[in-house]
Amino acid sequence: MRVLLVDDEHELASTLAERLSIRDIEADWATGGEDALRLAEEKTFDIAVLDVKIPRISGFELKKRLHKKCPDLKFIFMTGHGSAAAFKAGAAEAGPENYLTKPVNIDTLIKKMNDVLTS
Repeated sequence: MRVLLVDDEHELASTLAERLSIRDIEADWATGGEDALRLAEEKTFDIAVLDVKIPRISGFELKKRLHKKCPDLKFIFMTGHGSAAAFKAGAAEAGPENYLTKPVNIDTLIKKMNDVLTS
């Protein structure tokens, strides 16, 4: 499995990538939409884990752009804005099964990625 992680929090993105790598999951990360789009031009990913709120391009807009380039790419969204209203809005866009709140538990993320890829 090859994962693209996108979060504007450098430490979170790099740490998640490192923790996935320890579990033999290939992960690249970006802190912005433009960098993520560039990575998608250079490499093939099975799944993208996108922060909902990133500068300049929202996670949902990034999904649309990535999907045009990579129609088979699967998506999971994550957010640090865990209010009920924010969760409801995000889950409506992403689907509740593809939406996680931060802090993201690595085992939960891996299970979610496996579920999304096999559905």
